[in-house]
Amino acid sequence: MDFKSAIGKYYFLDDVAFISDDRKEPVYIVGGFVRDLILNRICNEIDFLIVGNGIKFAEDLAKKLKVKEITVFKNFGTAHFDFENLSLEFVGARKESYSKNSRNPSVETGTLEDDIKRRDFTINSLAISINKKDFGEVIDLYNGIEDLKNKIIRTPLDPIKTFDDDPLRIMRAFRFASQLQFEIDQSALIAAQSMAERLNIISQERITDEFLKILASPKPSIGLKLMYEHGILKIIFPELNNLAGVDQRNDFHHKDVFYHTCIVVDNIASVSENLWLRFAALVHDIAKPQTKKFIEGTGWSFHGHEELGARMMKSIFDRMKLPLSKLDYVEKLVRLHLRPIALVDEEVTDSAIRRLAVAADEDLEDLITLCRADITSKNPSKVSRYLENYEIVMRKVVDVQEKDKLRAFQSPVRGDEIMKVCGIPPSKLVGEIKTAIEEAILDGKIGNNYPEAYDYFLKIKDDFLNT
Repeated sequence: MDFKSAIGKYYFLDDVAFISDDRKEPVYIVGGFVRDLILNRICNEIDFLIVGNGIKFAEDLAKKLKVKEITVFKNFGTAHFDFENLSLEFVGARKESYSKNSRNPSVETGTLEDDIKRRDFTINSLAISINKKDFGEVIDLYNGIEDLKNKIIRTPLDPIKTFDDDPLRIMRAFRFASQLQFEIDQSALIAAQSMAERLNIISQERITDEFLKILASPKPSIGLKLMYEHGILKIIFPELNNLAGVDQRNDFHHKDVFYHTCIVVDNIASVSENLWLRFAALVHDIAKPQTKKFIEGTGWSFHGHEELGARMMKSIFDRMKLPLSKLDYVEKLVRLHLRPIALVDEEVTDSAIRRLAVAADEDLEDLITLCRADITSKNPSKVSRYLENYEIVMRKVVDVQEKDKLRAFQSPVRGDEIMKVCGIPPSKLVGEIKTAIEEAILDGKIGNNYPEAYDYFLKIKDDFLNT
């Protein structure tokens, strides 16, 4: 690969080279940008390694490029600024040493070689010179280019030391395996398994960030299976780990709940980049181990697993420090994921369809997407039949919605009007009357419009007021 030509389009690198020469401090592009350049992947982040003062170098370059906003992290010896839709990071070359009980290293000024060897994986240890004398030359001290060609994730040093220094690198190995669909070197897998407990010194926020990156990858099952098979999942997500070995009826699902879940998540990933829809797929059967019961003549039953699973979400979100703004969405999809298939029968009432539409509300399409992904049988005829069943449900929903415009469902008679007509203050009774009107609409007794709802309200109000 002609790296000089590949980076030539970034004209500001001439300024980087000029400042490097002026300050007599060699500078290199390192890490993910070089890796992605070779893999022909888009990367909008460039990390610069300066054999000298990274912060001062960044300040000089920002001034040269007329960039006014620069962020400096003096404790870490790094600086950052954005330029022409690129995120530019600057750090001085360093060497690190770690204590057993802390992720925070002792840092000293180092050489290019010192900095390169502390990198997590060989595919991230590549560097491109931005110096005038050898502009565009690649430094590959650990055969990273060869590992990229062979699609191998390997550590520059002994993986025991690499993972011991920063146990989060265990998670990063699985993340890159999922993102790039590479294999992990056997010695690194053995080291990861032996050092899994070291993840306990890493903050939950950093672990969750890596976990979500695995979930956001093109094929999340690669990372999920690796984490389970090498003892990581039981530490970072025990509820998910507990799905392994739980048998279920082998009709339209994979027999093992964990491996079934992996397929469902991959199915979602193939049609949607919605991270939280993927997370809902990940946890939709999370309560099956607790609800498993054998019924003679039927097989394994998991009655109520959808409700219990929804209730488990709050504690999982809290422990994993997931954004609570996404909790209601995930709870809803877990709670409702069995509802659509129950509405296939030709005799199903409009009322049942309305209740599903109201319960799912704006997330109905996502719910059906999850239901479709939940079919993991290896029998093509069964898959085809169940997929058609979901199409039937959606057609019924559309028909009902067109008939009564239920998309923005709520009682047409508002609470303040109920209080005024009945002469009552804000209270539980107001909510009960509103609910009665809504139930009448859902049951098809009255239309979803103000005149019919108001007439119905006048008919029933005394029953509530006199109780």
